[in-house]
Amino acid sequence: MPAKKSPARPRELLFGDLWEFDPAPESAEPFIAPRYGLFIDDKFTAPKSRKYFDTIAPRNGAKLSEIALANAADVDAAYTAAAKAFPAWSKLPGKERGKYLFRIARLLQDRAREFAVAETLDGGKPIKESRDFDLPMAAAHFFYHAGWADKLEFVAPGRTLQPLGVVGQIIPWNFPLLMLAWKIAPALATGNTVVLKPAETTSITALKFATILQQAGLPPGVVNIVTGAGETGAAVVDHPLAAKIAFTGSTEVGKIIQRALAGSGKKLSLELGGKAANIVFEDAPLDQAVEGIVNGIFFNQGHVCCAGSRLLVQESVADLVVAKLKRRMQVLRVGDPLDKNTDIGAINSAEQLAKIKDLVASGVKEGAELHQPSCKLPAKGFYHAPTLFTKVSQSHRVAREEIFGPVLSVLTFRTPEEAIEKASNTPFGLSAGVWTDKGSKILKMAAELKAGVVWANTYNKFDPSSPFGGYKQSGFGREGGKHGLLDYAILK
Repeated sequence: MPAKKSPARPRELLFGDLWEFDPAPESAEPFIAPRYGLFIDDKFTAPKSRKYFDTIAPRNGAKLSEIALANAADVDAAYTAAAKAFPAWSKLPGKERGKYLFRIARLLQDRAREFAVAETLDGGKPIKESRDFDLPMAAAHFFYHAGWADKLEFVAPGRTLQPLGVVGQIIPWNFPLLMLAWKIAPALATGNTVVLKPAETTSITALKFATILQQAGLPPGVVNIVTGAGETGAAVVDHPLAAKIAFTGSTEVGKIIQRALAGSGKKLSLELGGKAANIVFEDAPLDQAVEGIVNGIFFNQGHVCCAGSRLLVQESVADLVVAKLKRRMQVLRVGDPLDKNTDIGAINSAEQLAKIKDLVASGVKEGAELHQPSCKLPAKGFYHAPTLFTKVSQSHRVAREEIFGPVLSVLTFRTPEEAIEKASNTPFGLSAGVWTDKGSKILKMAAELKAGVVWANTYNKFDPSSPFGGYKQSGFGREGGKHGLLDYAILK
């Protein structure tokens, strides 16, 4: 009998070839008010400018709320309230200050779902990230610094910490609530009072946070929140009552602030842009590394200052890693950030989306090879497909400029020395990742890479007790840990 012919082997199927996930929308109520005033001296007040601006939901472009536009007079009122509150707050025993911070942390936990939905609506990040990372980490920072409030004598043994006074703080739009916690918690723990300005595109959770301060019974004037764009931020920076300015944002604006404060005597800390290298050696656990690469660049749509936007792969495994990475990207779900199945949500604004598209176009024009998985983007809102560039050289814009989007550039290297040289060939120095099974290699790379944070066989892992900050044009000063406390105090 003739042998039976084997049936043709079907191509390998992915989940998306078999079925579509049903939508799984988050149903919690975010309780967003139709209009928000300024939060000054424990009260919501109308702006003296009498002006408001719209805040937009990136998921569909719809208006969410109206936000007060603070002018110089409003900022002055906030600083006056903070200065009035400072003597009593700074003299309050650390144990008592800690109680307020503990209360704030617990209230954040109590209202976590509400805040997570508001954060996703206002910023565009997937609800599972707001729910599982932003809110727990924000609460953790208040818990951590609450524990330090009555132990400041142990931060720098043999020396005494004293508060600076009124601190002006400006936070970005990529992690609105978490950046607020990074800044407010250490400032209050060390006895300072605060005037904070959130980003103009993501002010809602900061203003909702003001209601938590009211629930916690925080004394009037200890924390004040003013909203607006660049002019409001300039008024916060330039105000004569500010003892320190803490800024997280773009390198360009950081340079402007540094020039403005030169010779003023005000303390300054800057956490700015980055162009991190995620370095994969041939002896790395490659499947684990691919997950780390995906987390490093596609977490929060790449809206992360420490995003691993440059992938450096050892030449001998480069083709294998890229093949695994393309396969992994194919099953990433891009879409409505309120859907619990979504991996990559909405780009924060139309302006940021235009910048990402411009840099992607430059990569194609300069000869890099573009790969984007097939995915259907929503018709409304601001979305961009996860993007991979191969055949990238050091001179390409996509390898030099911070894109702040879901775009990864792949370069190769042969030796650890070449990896260090390529990783350091940037004006930034915020973070890096190293993937290898050799502990000695990890220690060598960590010692020689000029980066404030070096992750080993992982990426984007944070803890309130671990200091975070950069070198070179990524800024100076640290947030988190004992180092972060020292940036909000005078040592005597």
